[in-house]
Amino acid sequence: MHRDVLQSLVEALDGGVGCVYCCVVETRGSTPQKPGAAMLVFPDGSQVGTLGGGCVEAEVKRRALRYLGQDDAQALTFFLDDNYGWDDGLICGGRMTILVQPLRPETPYFPEACAYFRRLLRRSRTGEGYTEAVAYAAAECPVGARVLYDRGQQVLATLQVADSVHGWPAPLPEKTRAYYQNGIAYLPALPRVILLIVGAGHVGQAVAHLAAQADFDIWVVDDRASYANKDRFPVAKELRVGDIGATLRDMRETGQIGRRVFAVIVTRGHAHDEEALYHLAQSEAGYVGLIGSKRKIRLIFNDLVARGVSAQALARVHAPVGLDIGSQSVTEIAVSIVAELIAVRNLGHSPRGPQPGAVFLGLPEDSVPVCSPEADNA
Repeated sequence: MHRDVLQSLVEALDGGVGCVYCCVVETRGSTPQKPGAAMLVFPDGSQVGTLGGGCVEAEVKRRALRYLGQDDAQALTFFLDDNYGWDDGLICGGRMTILVQPLRPETPYFPEACAYFRRLLRRSRTGEGYTEAVAYAAAECPVGARVLYDRGQQVLATLQVADSVHGWPAPLPEKTRAYYQNGIAYLPALPRVILLIVGAGHVGQAVAHLAAQADFDIWVVDDRASYANKDRFPVAKELRVGDIGATLRDMRETGQIGRRVFAVIVTRGHAHDEEALYHLAQSEAGYVGLIGSKRKIRLIFNDLVARGVSAQALARVHAPVGLDIGSQSVTEIAVSIVAELIAVRNLGHSPRGPQPGAVFLGLPEDSVPVCSPEADNA
């Protein structure tokens, strides 16, 4: 669930405002949204979030308003044929099951729901990751029952579940995408990734803007306060102004650059790029990318090897950073970079294969160490 929807849900519950929480719990085939997508519907017809638009969303909203006075959740299944989507040109050919759950002060389990969703919001804010198990067709519990697990499969909160949850299978640790078992949907939320942007110029600014929309937490490092500031980077959670090498060295030595940190080097010059890569290539960062021409990258790699940086450390660097989409403008370059970041975060690897740093060093592909945020949870 997107945090803005969850935030609005908790605010409504805490204010005693009734609403209907609609969440995609199962999909088959091609659908406009995937499990975990959520929408709130309020008595006045307003909404927060989306289920993908089109006729399905409109029908769910219509039914949600009808169910607002009820206590029980409902699981609605839609087959996306010409009955849903033809008017909008949206023929996906898939199937969606959407849980529609009325929540109002008169609901018998309303206090429990308030406590559960507050806990879920707190967990979401920490960025530590979790799995939410939601019953929608299980024989042993009501529709809408929920269990919130941490990444270690420990129960954090429950909703409409008996004192013991031993009857619920624990989440499978290797699953990073939604799956279904015995009428229960398991909806994993991966740990949030911090994107460390080294260089606050035009490319860094564009990358920050796009990456924040893709749900990365943004940190920026630069030695110029006139560039690394809130006016240029309103989405940044952290702004570090100081000597680039010294700042990254301190961050690395104090353990701030772990596997949940992805780093992109987009400074204004060769020397700054090299100094940044010297520290980041040897860090625990889950992703390190370097912008630049192949010639510049080769020169930097040669210099760093001469300075004692191992070939194995450099081999995992994504250089040139980003997917090859024929980028020309700053915005296109940012799109190519963020696309690769999303792929590594969500899939564990780049669509272009093993980290290309190995190419500059003549190493075999299978010798390149793979590091991803999931490694923290192994």
